[in-house]
Amino acid sequence: MRSILTNIVSSGLIVAGSLAFGCSADVQGEGIAASSSAISNSPELYTPKPSEGAKGQIASLQSSHNAADADLIRKLVATPQATWFTKGTPASVQQDVNVVVSRARNQGTPVLVAYNIPFRDCAQFSAGGATNAADYAAWIDGFAKGIGDQPAIVILEPDSLGIIPWFTSYYSPGPDWCQPAEADPATAASDRFAMLKAAVARLKQQPGVKVYLDATHASWLGVGEAAHRLALGGIDDASGFYLNVSNYQATNNSTHYGNWISSCLAYTKLLGNWDAAWCSGQYAPDATGAYVVNYSDEHVQAVYNDFSWGPKGTTHFLIDTSRNGQGPWTPPADHPAGDAQDWCNPPGRGTGVLPTLSTGKPLLDAYLWVKLPGESDGACNRWNPAGGIDPVRGSIDPAAGVWFDAAALELARNAVPSL
Repeated sequence: MRSILTNIVSSGLIVAGSLAFGCSADVQGEGIAASSSAISNSPELYTPKPSEGAKGQIASLQSSHNAADADLIRKLVATPQATWFTKGTPASVQQDVNVVVSRARNQGTPVLVAYNIPFRDCAQFSAGGATNAADYAAWIDGFAKGIGDQPAIVILEPDSLGIIPWFTSYYSPGPDWCQPAEADPATAASDRFAMLKAAVARLKQQPGVKVYLDATHASWLGVGEAAHRLALGGIDDASGFYLNVSNYQATNNSTHYGNWISSCLAYTKLLGNWDAAWCSGQYAPDATGAYVVNYSDEHVQAVYNDFSWGPKGTTHFLIDTSRNGQGPWTPPADHPAGDAQDWCNPPGRGTGVLPTLSTGKPLLDAYLWVKLPGESDGACNRWNPAGGIDPVRGSIDPAAGVWFDAAALELARNAVPSL
Protein backbone atom coordinates (compact mmCIF):
# COMPACT_ATOMS: atom_id res chain seq x y z
CA MET A 1 0.00 0.00 0.00
CA ARG A 2 1.09 3.51 -0.70
CA SER A 3 1.71 5.32 2.58
CA ILE A 4 2.64 8.83 1.51
CA LEU A 5 1.42 11.09 -1.27
CA THR A 6 4.22 12.32 -3.46
CA ASN A 7 2.73 15.70 -4.17
CA ILE A 8 0.92 16.78 -1.01
CA VAL A 9 3.55 19.02 0.51
CA SER A 10 4.28 20.96 -2.66
CA SER A 11 0.58 21.45 -3.41
CA GLY A 12 -0.33 22.39 0.18
CA LEU A 13 -2.92 19.65 0.60
CA ILE A 14 -1.90 18.92 4.16
CA VAL A 15 -1.11 22.33 5.56
CA ALA A 16 -2.96 23.22 8.74
CA GLY A 17 -2.79 26.71 10.18
CA SER A 18 -1.57 27.62 13.65
CA LEU A 19 -3.95 29.61 15.82
CA ALA A 20 -1.58 30.28 18.73
CA PHE A 21 -4.07 31.28 21.42
CA GLY A 22 -1.26 30.97 23.94
CA CYS A 23 -2.87 28.68 26.52
CA SER A 24 -0.83 25.97 28.22
CA ALA A 25 -1.48 22.27 27.72
CA ASP A 26 0.31 19.03 28.50
CA VAL A 27 2.61 18.19 25.62
CA GLN A 28 1.85 14.47 26.00
CA GLY A 29 -1.87 15.07 25.73
CA GLU A 30 -2.65 13.56 29.12
CA GLY A 31 -4.77 16.58 29.99
CA ILE A 32 -7.25 15.90 27.19
CA ALA A 33 -10.47 14.66 28.73
CA ALA A 34 -12.09 11.53 27.34
CA SER A 35 -14.34 8.68 28.29
CA SER A 36 -12.75 5.41 29.35
CA SER A 37 -11.22 3.19 26.67
CA ALA A 38 -13.85 1.75 24.37
CA ILE A 39 -12.29 -1.72 24.50
CA SER A 40 -10.57 -1.69 27.88
CA ASN A 41 -12.66 -4.59 29.17
CA SER A 42 -11.83 -6.91 26.27
CA PRO A 43 -9.80 -10.06 26.91
CA GLU A 44 -6.23 -10.33 25.68
CA LEU A 45 -5.60 -10.14 21.95
CA TYR A 46 -5.66 -13.21 19.72
CA THR A 47 -2.54 -14.56 18.00
CA PRO A 48 -3.31 -16.17 14.62
CA LYS A 49 -1.43 -19.15 13.28
CA PRO A 50 1.89 -18.29 11.58
CA SER A 51 2.03 -18.14 7.80
CA GLU A 52 3.70 -20.81 5.69
CA GLY A 53 6.39 -18.26 4.83
CA ALA A 54 7.24 -17.73 8.49
CA LYS A 55 7.30 -21.45 9.20
CA GLY A 56 9.55 -21.97 6.19
CA GLN A 57 11.99 -19.32 7.39
CA ILE A 58 12.13 -20.85 10.87
CA ALA A 59 12.83 -24.29 9.39
CA SER A 60 15.53 -22.86 7.12
CA LEU A 61 17.22 -21.06 10.00
CA GLN A 62 17.09 -24.19 12.14
CA SER A 63 18.58 -26.33 9.39
CA SER A 64 21.45 -23.86 8.99
CA HIS A 65 22.08 -24.06 12.76
CA ASN A 66 20.99 -20.46 13.34
CA ALA A 67 18.92 -21.17 16.41
CA ALA A 68 19.03 -17.59 17.74
CA ASP A 69 17.45 -16.06 14.64
CA ALA A 70 14.98 -18.93 14.37
CA ASP A 71 13.89 -18.13 17.92
CA LEU A 72 13.47 -14.46 17.01
CA ILE A 73 11.12 -15.31 14.14
CA ARG A 74 9.19 -17.64 16.46
CA LYS A 75 8.73 -14.77 18.89
CA LEU A 76 7.73 -12.45 16.05
CA VAL A 77 4.88 -14.68 14.90
CA ALA A 78 3.89 -15.61 18.46
CA THR A 79 2.92 -11.99 19.14
CA PRO A 80 -0.79 -11.05 18.73
CA GLN A 81 -1.42 -9.54 15.30
CA ALA A 82 -4.17 -8.99 12.78
CA THR A 83 -5.72 -11.27 10.21
CA TRP A 84 -6.32 -9.69 6.79
CA PHE A 85 -9.25 -10.44 4.50
CA THR A 86 -8.67 -9.14 0.99
CA LYS A 87 -10.88 -11.05 -1.45
CA GLY A 88 -13.49 -13.74 -1.91
CA THR A 89 -17.22 -14.04 -2.26
CA PRO A 90 -19.62 -13.05 0.52
CA ALA A 91 -19.97 -16.73 1.40
CA SER A 92 -16.24 -17.43 1.42
CA VAL A 93 -15.32 -14.39 3.50
CA GLN A 94 -18.06 -15.29 5.97
CA GLN A 95 -16.53 -18.73 6.34
CA ASP A 96 -12.97 -17.40 6.57
CA VAL A 97 -13.84 -14.80 9.20
CA ASN A 98 -15.81 -17.34 11.18
CA VAL A 99 -12.82 -19.69 11.25
CA VAL A 100 -10.68 -16.96 12.83
CA VAL A 101 -13.22 -15.80 15.42
CA SER A 102 -13.98 -19.42 16.31
CA ARG A 103 -10.28 -20.12 16.89
CA ALA A 104 -10.04 -16.92 18.92
CA ARG A 105 -12.88 -17.90 21.25
CA ASN A 106 -11.54 -17.90 24.82
CA GLN A 107 -8.06 -17.02 23.50
CA GLY A 108 -8.40 -13.27 22.99
CA THR A 109 -10.02 -10.61 20.86
CA PRO A 110 -9.17 -11.03 17.16
CA VAL A 111 -8.09 -8.05 15.08
CA LEU A 112 -9.68 -8.35 11.63
CA VAL A 113 -8.71 -6.20 8.64
CA ALA A 114 -11.33 -5.69 5.93
CA TYR A 115 -9.42 -4.73 2.79
CA ASN A 116 -11.59 -5.14 -0.30
CA ILE A 117 -13.11 -1.76 -1.16
CA PRO A 118 -13.38 -0.85 -4.88
CA PHE A 119 -10.27 0.92 -6.27
CA ARG A 120 -8.24 -0.28 -3.31
CA ASP A 121 -4.76 1.32 -3.27
CA CYS A 122 -5.59 3.12 -6.53
CA ALA A 123 -4.13 0.30 -8.67
CA GLN A 124 -0.72 0.29 -6.97
CA PHE A 125 1.11 -2.60 -5.23
CA SER A 126 -1.98 -3.73 -3.30
CA ALA A 127 -4.50 -3.09 -6.07
CA GLY A 128 -7.73 -5.04 -6.13
CA GLY A 129 -11.02 -4.95 -4.31
CA ALA A 130 -14.66 -5.48 -5.09
CA THR A 131 -15.85 -4.39 -8.52
CA ASN A 132 -18.70 -2.14 -7.38
CA ALA A 133 -20.56 -0.80 -4.36
CA ALA A 134 -23.21 -3.52 -4.38
CA ASP A 135 -20.63 -6.30 -4.44
CA TYR A 136 -18.72 -4.59 -1.64
CA ALA A 137 -21.84 -4.25 0.52
CA ALA A 138 -22.54 -7.95 0.04
CA TRP A 139 -18.92 -8.80 0.95
CA ILE A 140 -19.10 -6.69 4.13
CA ASP A 141 -22.37 -8.40 5.01
CA GLY A 142 -20.66 -11.77 4.74
CA PHE A 143 -17.72 -10.45 6.79
CA ALA A 144 -20.09 -9.28 9.53
CA LYS A 145 -22.04 -12.54 9.56
CA GLY A 146 -18.76 -14.40 9.99
CA ILE A 147 -18.10 -12.51 13.23
CA GLY A 148 -21.51 -13.32 14.63
CA ASP A 149 -21.86 -12.36 18.30
CA GLN A 150 -18.15 -12.77 19.10
CA PRO A 151 -15.88 -9.83 20.10
CA ALA A 152 -13.69 -8.41 17.35
CA ILE A 153 -11.75 -5.27 16.48
CA VAL A 154 -12.24 -4.41 12.81
CA ILE A 155 -9.72 -2.27 10.96
CA LEU A 156 -11.87 -1.05 8.08
CA GLU A 157 -10.08 -0.52 4.76
CA PRO A 158 -6.53 0.77 5.28
CA ASP A 159 -5.72 3.78 3.06
CA SER A 160 -9.40 4.19 2.16
CA LEU A 161 -9.50 7.78 3.45
CA GLY A 162 -5.93 8.55 2.48
CA ILE A 163 -6.28 7.52 -1.16
CA ILE A 164 -9.72 8.42 -2.49
CA PRO A 165 -10.51 8.20 -6.23
CA TRP A 166 -11.20 11.61 -7.77
CA PHE A 167 -11.33 13.36 -4.39
CA THR A 168 -10.65 17.08 -4.07
CA SER A 169 -9.14 17.78 -0.67
CA TYR A 170 -9.43 20.94 1.40
CA TYR A 171 -6.26 22.45 0.08
CA SER A 172 -6.33 21.41 -3.57
CA PRO A 173 -7.77 23.33 -6.53
CA GLY A 174 -8.59 20.04 -8.25
CA PRO A 175 -8.76 16.27 -7.76
CA ASP A 176 -5.90 14.54 -5.97
CA TRP A 177 -3.50 12.25 -7.84
CA CYS A 178 -5.69 9.10 -7.66
CA GLN A 179 -7.75 9.35 -10.85
CA PRO A 180 -8.56 5.84 -12.13
CA ALA A 181 -10.05 5.89 -15.61
CA GLU A 182 -12.62 3.26 -14.65
CA ALA A 183 -14.12 5.45 -11.90
CA ASP A 184 -16.71 8.14 -12.51
CA PRO A 185 -15.03 11.44 -11.59
CA ALA A 186 -18.38 12.93 -10.59
CA THR A 187 -19.33 10.23 -8.06
CA ALA A 188 -16.21 8.20 -7.15
CA ALA A 189 -15.38 10.14 -3.97
CA SER A 190 -18.94 10.31 -2.67
CA ASP A 191 -19.33 6.60 -3.46
CA ARG A 192 -16.26 5.86 -1.33
CA PHE A 193 -17.72 7.73 1.67
CA ALA A 194 -21.12 6.07 1.22
CA MET A 195 -19.53 2.60 1.12
CA LEU A 196 -17.57 3.25 4.29
CA LYS A 197 -20.61 4.61 6.12
CA ALA A 198 -22.65 1.59 5.10
CA ALA A 199 -19.85 -0.78 6.13
CA VAL A 200 -19.59 0.84 9.57
CA ALA A 201 -23.34 0.60 10.04
CA ARG A 202 -23.43 -3.08 9.02
CA LEU A 203 -20.46 -4.10 11.17
CA LYS A 204 -21.83 -2.26 14.19
CA GLN A 205 -24.90 -4.49 14.05
CA GLN A 206 -22.71 -7.25 15.47
CA PRO A 207 -22.83 -6.80 19.25
CA GLY A 208 -19.16 -7.48 19.96
CA VAL A 209 -17.60 -5.44 17.14
CA LYS A 210 -15.49 -2.30 17.49
CA VAL A 211 -14.84 -0.79 14.05
CA TYR A 212 -12.22 1.86 13.26
CA LEU A 213 -11.72 4.11 10.22
CA ASP A 214 -8.53 5.13 8.43
CA ALA A 215 -6.82 8.40 9.45
CA THR A 216 -3.48 7.72 7.63
CA HIS A 217 -0.36 8.48 9.66
CA ALA A 218 1.50 11.21 11.50
CA SER A 219 3.39 12.45 8.43
CA TRP A 220 0.65 12.20 5.82
CA LEU A 221 -2.64 14.10 5.95
CA GLY A 222 -2.79 17.29 7.95
CA VAL A 223 -4.96 17.18 11.05
CA GLY A 224 -7.78 19.20 9.52
CA GLU A 225 -7.81 17.17 6.33
CA ALA A 226 -7.85 13.90 8.26
CA ALA A 227 -10.72 15.10 10.46
CA HIS A 228 -12.63 16.31 7.41
CA ARG A 229 -12.34 12.95 5.66
CA LEU A 230 -13.23 11.01 8.81
CA ALA A 231 -16.39 13.07 9.20
CA LEU A 232 -17.36 12.35 5.60
CA GLY A 233 -16.60 8.66 6.10
CA GLY A 234 -18.89 8.22 9.10
CA ILE A 235 -16.65 8.60 12.15
CA ASP A 236 -19.61 9.57 14.34
CA ASP A 237 -20.95 6.02 14.07
CA ALA A 238 -17.60 4.23 14.28
CA SER A 239 -15.69 3.24 17.41
CA GLY A 240 -12.85 5.53 16.39
CA PHE A 241 -10.00 5.76 13.90
CA TYR A 242 -6.64 4.08 13.43
CA LEU A 243 -3.17 5.39 12.60
CA ASN A 244 0.08 4.19 11.06
CA VAL A 245 -1.20 0.97 9.51
CA SER A 246 1.63 -0.50 7.42
CA ASN A 247 3.85 2.46 8.23
CA TYR A 248 6.80 3.35 10.44
CA GLN A 249 5.97 6.64 12.19
CA ALA A 250 7.06 6.98 15.81
CA THR A 251 4.49 6.05 18.43
CA ASN A 252 4.87 9.34 20.30
CA ASN A 253 4.22 11.39 17.16
CA SER A 254 1.27 9.17 16.29
CA THR A 255 -0.20 9.75 19.74
CA HIS A 256 0.01 13.53 19.34
CA TYR A 257 -1.49 13.28 15.87
CA GLY A 258 -4.39 11.16 17.12
CA ASN A 259 -5.10 13.54 19.99
CA TRP A 260 -5.15 16.50 17.60
CA ILE A 261 -7.49 14.80 15.14
CA SER A 262 -9.83 13.95 18.02
CA SER A 263 -9.77 17.60 19.14
CA CYS A 264 -10.37 18.83 15.60
CA LEU A 265 -13.37 16.51 15.27
CA ALA A 266 -14.76 17.92 18.52
CA TYR A 267 -14.28 21.50 17.34
CA THR A 268 -15.98 20.91 13.99
CA LYS A 269 -18.86 19.00 15.55
CA LEU A 270 -19.55 21.18 18.58
CA LEU A 271 -18.64 24.66 17.36
CA GLY A 272 -21.22 25.57 14.76
CA ASN A 273 -19.02 27.94 12.78
CA TRP A 274 -15.77 25.97 12.96
CA ASP A 275 -14.11 24.60 9.83
CA ALA A 276 -11.68 21.68 10.11
CA ALA A 277 -9.30 23.59 7.84
CA TRP A 278 -8.62 25.90 10.79
CA CYS A 279 -7.28 23.11 13.01
CA SER A 280 -3.61 23.21 13.87
CA GLY A 281 -1.49 20.22 13.08
CA GLN A 282 1.90 18.70 12.42
CA TYR A 283 2.87 20.90 9.46
CA ALA A 284 4.69 24.17 10.02
CA PRO A 285 6.81 26.50 7.83
CA ASP A 286 10.55 25.98 7.85
CA ALA A 287 13.18 28.69 7.32
CA THR A 288 12.37 28.84 3.59
CA GLY A 289 8.62 29.10 4.16
CA ALA A 290 7.93 25.55 2.98
CA TYR A 291 5.52 23.57 5.14
CA VAL A 292 7.14 20.48 6.65
CA VAL A 293 6.31 17.92 9.33
CA ASN A 294 7.34 19.29 12.71
CA TYR A 295 7.11 17.29 15.94
CA SER A 296 9.56 19.37 17.91
CA ASP A 297 8.62 19.94 21.54
CA GLU A 298 7.99 23.60 20.81
CA HIS A 299 5.61 22.96 17.92
CA VAL A 300 3.82 20.12 19.70
CA GLN A 301 3.19 22.40 22.68
CA ALA A 302 1.91 25.16 20.38
CA VAL A 303 -0.61 22.81 18.76
CA TYR A 304 -1.90 21.62 22.14
CA ASN A 305 -2.16 25.27 23.16
CA ASP A 306 -4.28 25.96 20.10
CA PHE A 307 -6.70 23.21 21.11
CA SER A 308 -6.78 24.06 24.82
CA TRP A 309 -9.56 26.64 24.80
CA GLY A 310 -12.38 24.67 23.14
CA PRO A 311 -14.22 21.35 23.41
CA LYS A 312 -12.16 18.33 24.36
CA GLY A 313 -11.66 15.44 21.99
CA THR A 314 -13.63 12.28 22.72
CA THR A 315 -13.06 10.21 19.56
CA HIS A 316 -10.82 7.23 20.28
CA PHE A 317 -8.04 5.79 18.14
CA LEU A 318 -5.58 2.92 17.68
CA ILE A 319 -1.93 2.88 16.60
CA ASP A 320 -0.23 0.17 14.52
CA THR A 321 3.16 -0.43 16.16
CA SER A 322 4.09 -3.53 14.17
CA ARG A 323 7.12 -1.97 12.46
CA ASN A 324 7.81 1.43 14.02
CA GLY A 325 10.30 0.56 16.75
CA GLN A 326 13.12 2.30 14.89
CA GLY A 327 10.91 5.05 13.49
CA PRO A 328 10.73 5.97 9.80
CA TRP A 329 13.55 5.38 7.35
CA THR A 330 15.47 8.37 5.99
CA PRO A 331 16.56 7.74 2.38
CA PRO A 332 20.15 8.63 1.51
CA ALA A 333 20.51 12.32 0.77
CA ASP A 334 22.29 11.63 -2.51
CA HIS A 335 19.74 9.22 -3.93
CA PRO A 336 18.78 9.72 -7.59
CA ALA A 337 15.76 11.82 -8.49
CA GLY A 338 12.45 10.06 -8.04
CA ASP A 339 10.20 8.68 -5.32
CA ALA A 340 12.28 7.02 -2.59
CA GLN A 341 9.19 5.04 -1.46
CA ASP A 342 10.19 5.40 2.18
CA TRP A 343 7.06 3.42 3.09
CA CYS A 344 8.02 0.37 1.01
CA ASN A 345 10.18 -2.28 2.73
CA PRO A 346 12.60 0.28 4.21
CA PRO A 347 15.77 -1.31 5.58
CA GLY A 348 16.85 -1.45 9.20
CA ARG A 349 13.40 -1.20 10.80
CA GLY A 350 12.19 -3.00 13.93
CA THR A 351 8.94 -3.94 15.59
CA GLY A 352 7.57 -1.49 18.15
CA VAL A 353 5.42 -1.47 21.27
CA LEU A 354 3.94 -4.89 21.92
CA PRO A 355 0.18 -5.17 21.32
CA THR A 356 -1.95 -4.25 24.30
CA LEU A 357 -5.37 -2.87 25.17
CA SER A 358 -3.92 -0.95 28.11
CA THR A 359 -2.13 2.16 26.89
CA GLY A 360 -2.50 4.55 29.81
CA LYS A 361 -3.70 7.23 27.36
CA PRO A 362 -7.30 8.45 27.65
CA LEU A 363 -8.14 8.39 23.93
CA LEU A 364 -5.76 5.67 22.80
CA ASP A 365 -7.59 2.34 22.90
CA ALA A 366 -4.76 0.02 21.89
CA TYR A 367 -1.38 -0.56 20.37
CA LEU A 368 -1.86 -3.25 17.73
CA TRP A 369 0.24 -5.11 15.21
CA VAL A 370 -2.02 -4.59 12.20
CA LYS A 371 0.41 -4.97 9.33
CA LEU A 372 1.91 -8.43 9.69
CA PRO A 373 5.62 -7.92 10.41
CA GLY A 374 7.53 -9.99 7.88
CA GLU A 375 5.16 -9.49 4.98
CA SER A 376 6.41 -7.42 2.04
CA ASP A 377 5.00 -4.02 1.16
CA GLY A 378 5.48 -4.79 -2.53
CA ALA A 379 8.09 -5.05 -5.26
CA CYS A 380 9.65 -1.67 -4.45
CA ASN A 381 11.68 -0.04 -7.22
CA ARG A 382 11.98 3.46 -5.69
CA TRP A 383 13.76 5.89 -8.03
CA ASN A 384 14.30 3.17 -10.61
CA PRO A 385 10.76 2.64 -11.93
CA ALA A 386 11.90 0.91 -15.10
CA GLY A 387 13.68 -1.85 -13.18
CA GLY A 388 12.43 -4.59 -10.89
CA ILE A 389 15.32 -4.44 -8.43
CA ASP A 390 14.99 -2.55 -5.16
CA PRO A 391 18.09 -0.32 -5.40
CA VAL A 392 18.37 -0.08 -1.61
CA ARG A 393 18.32 -3.82 -1.01
CA GLY A 394 19.96 -4.89 -4.27
CA SER A 395 17.35 -7.56 -4.90
CA ILE A 396 13.79 -7.97 -6.12
CA ASP A 397 11.38 -7.58 -3.21
CA PRO A 398 8.50 -10.06 -2.90
CA ALA A 399 5.03 -9.00 -3.99
CA ALA A 400 2.81 -7.24 -1.46
CA GLY A 401 1.68 -9.62 1.28
CA VAL A 402 4.31 -12.28 0.55
CA TRP A 403 6.68 -13.27 3.37
CA PHE A 404 10.01 -11.44 3.13
CA ASP A 405 12.74 -13.31 5.01
CA ALA A 406 15.29 -10.45 5.08
CA ALA A 407 12.78 -7.84 6.26
CA ALA A 408 11.30 -10.18 8.86
CA LEU A 409 14.71 -10.83 10.39
CA GLU A 410 15.51 -7.11 10.44
CA LEU A 411 12.27 -6.38 12.25
CA ALA A 412 12.93 -9.07 14.83
CA ARG A 413 16.57 -8.14 15.41
CA ASN A 414 15.89 -4.40 15.65
CA ALA A 415 12.75 -4.64 17.81
CA VAL A 416 12.15 -1.92 20.40
CA PRO A 417 11.38 -3.30 22.92
CA SER A 418 13.27 -6.49 22.15
CA LEU A 419 11.19 -9.57 21.46
